[in-house]
Amino acid sequence: MTTATATARLEARISAELHATLKRAAEIQGRTVTDFVIAAVQDAAQRAIEQSGVLRLSLSDQECFASALLSPPKPTAALKRAFARRKKLLSAE
Repeated sequence: MTTATATARLEARISAELHATLKRAAEIQGRTVTDFVIAAVQDAAQRAIEQSGVLRLSLSDQECFASALLSPPKPTAALKRAFARRKKLLSAE
């Protein structure tokens, strides 16, 4: 029994120069242009997704963050009220 895989079509207009570059790169790797483009797009998409989850801080921001973790400020009255409301809501369930 064979399993059908859903596919989608992607079309793009590119310059003749870019097409020639893609064709040459695909030939170097022994792939078709389609295979080359799919692999390259997949790699780029994966990198973009991974990088979106990375938070980059300047050195001073890193120091400020570490300081806040090591010496957190005292809870304010508003924060204490919020925790009390949360506790009340959770105990009502």
